[in-house]
Amino acid sequence: MDIIFQYTRKQAIEDGVLVDVTEMAKEAGISVPTAVTSTVWHDIIVPSHSDRENGQSEDGRLWDVLWMLHVAIAMGINREAGCTSSTIYYSLLVHRNGVEGKVILKAQCHPGDNLEPVITIMMPNED
Repeated sequence: MDIIFQYTRKQAIEDGVLVDVTEMAKEAGISVPTAVTSTVWHDIIVPSHSDRENGQSEDGRLWDVLWMLHVAIAMGINREAGCTSSTIYYSLLVHRNGVEGKVILKAQCHPGDNLEPVITIMMPNED
C-alpha cells in the first residue's frame, strides 16, 4: 500500500504539537526519547502568573511529571492492574492558581520515526 502522507514525530516536535523533554527525562531515569503533548505542556507544566509568584516553574513541574512517570514504571503500575499494555496512566499533584489538585496523565511507549521506542505523555483523552 502506498503511503499518501505521513506526519512524523520529528515534524510534530518542530510544529509544537509535541514538546521534546528527553534531556530532563534522562535525568529522571527514563532512557528513551520522551515528549509531552502541547496540551500537557500548556495546561500542566507551564504555571500561571500567580503560581510563578509562588515559586512554581516549568522545570519543577516537568520534573514532577517525569519523576512520577519513572516511579509508575518502576512500580509496575500496569502489571499490578493485570495489564500488559504499553500505556500507563499515572497521577500527580499539581498547583494551579494556588490550588493543589490531582491530575491523571497517560504515557504511551510506541515506535518512533525509525521504529525506535519513544514515550509520549498526554492527557487521558488524547491519542
